[in-house]
Amino acid sequence: MWSHSRVGAVETGLRDVAAQVALEAADLVRNARDAMVAGERVRVETKTTDTDVVTAVDHASEELIRRRLATLRPGDEVLGEEGGGSAGAGITWVVDPIDGTVNFLYGSPVFAVSVAAQSDGESVAGAVVEPVSGQCWTAIRGEGSWLDGRRLRVNSPERLDLALVGTGFAYRADRRVRQARMIDGLLGKVRDVRRPGSAALDLCSVAAGWTDAYVEHGLHRWDWGAGALIAAEAGAVVRVPGEDPALGDATFAAAPSIAGALRTALISLGVKDI
Repeated sequence: MWSHSRVGAVETGLRDVAAQVALEAADLVRNARDAMVAGERVRVETKTTDTDVVTAVDHASEELIRRRLATLRPGDEVLGEEGGGSAGAGITWVVDPIDGTVNFLYGSPVFAVSVAAQSDGESVAGAVVEPVSGQCWTAIRGEGSWLDGRRLRVNSPERLDLALVGTGFAYRADRRVRQARMIDGLLGKVRDVRRPGSAALDLCSVAAGWTDAYVEHGLHRWDWGAGALIAAEAGAVVRVPGEDPALGDATFAAAPSIAGALRTALISLGVKDI
């Protein structure tokens, strides 16, 4: 059994690797976006639906991350959104090469590169980088989370009706309609709702205090791998799919002061069955 100090040292190293490769991939993605803005075309394919897109830049970003991890952490497994993979017995790197691909494709700056180190299915270190702004969120399990070196702490809204809540919607139209009905019911219970389009950045926004909570159905491990740890280490109550049966497959992050009230409201609105 490692001592706490030993675990901290190991996980600090993992955080540094996550940040390094995420920043390098973010440079690639930002340069590709600049070329797109200048008129260069990018190859686009679809995945689960016609609205679920993947670009050549997604693939190039993940390939870069995989190459760098093979050099910096040889022998570790990698699970990526585009290249697949599986969890290993040791550290597994969970990678989203562009979280918010639709935003990227449309020219919006709200997208990110997310890299997390997981052990036994739990994130122990991670980084999320927003390529356009260059902002870098990082976290180490049990040690805290940071935005460009500044320690993060969630907000403490006094009541649910004063809470600003982030969300997102599925690619399948039928599920999106059910999610919209839930959010319609929630709008009368909270300050307002935001839908930026990147799950990783939504979770980081909770950590930074830019929103008070976030809920979204159907996320994959690479969507929340780093962001959920960043939110939790900033003090948020976080539940990922499978952790709270009452929330179904929703990912949930909220300031502790309103987490219970928000969970109760979501359950009353049928969050489990969406």
